[in-house]
Amino acid sequence: MKLLVDFLPVLLFFIAYKLFDIYIATGVAIVATILQCGWLWITTRKVGKMQLATLAVVLFFGGLTLIFHDEQFFKWKPTVINWLFGGVFLVSQVVGKQPAIERLLGGNLSLPPVVWRRLNLAWAVFFFVLGGANLYVMTYYDRDTWVDFKLFGMLGLTLVFIVAQSFYLSRYVRESGEDAQ
Repeated sequence: MKLLVDFLPVLLFFIAYKLFDIYIATGVAIVATILQCGWLWITTRKVGKMQLATLAVVLFFGGLTLIFHDEQFFKWKPTVINWLFGGVFLVSQVVGKQPAIERLLGGNLSLPPVVWRRLNLAWAVFFFVLGGANLYVMTYYDRDTWVDFKLFGMLGLTLVFIVAQSFYLSRYVRESGEDAQ
């Protein structure tokens, strides 16, 4: 469910682009991201660092796109966000007590430290690859293809990665009844 909520601004951007143009869609993405963070604050009284970083990048690149009427700024947004997240995950491998993925999911999963580190490194690599894929598509394909990739390609790659990671983690996660035996 959280993944779908995180992709809601992208979905609204896609719909606005198909109905209007890239500049209206950029404005919609900015407003949707602000509302998403506001909704998180109202419902949970906290907004995660990743959501705040995304909001800052959306405001910055979206604002530049609207001010200069140049879509290239907004096309860079997914690459910058993914590389920023990849960098945070990579740095957390060597700085701090826990890798970033363990801080995010540690309350839901109990895994050996080596598995947390592998999982964290996998997420870092995934974010760098996803950012690179966006850069490739925005450079070598037309705007319509990039918009389609932004929704379907990035969401699809993320879902495939999560499913693959679930198969990997399945051998380390115990059923709740196994602990009692």
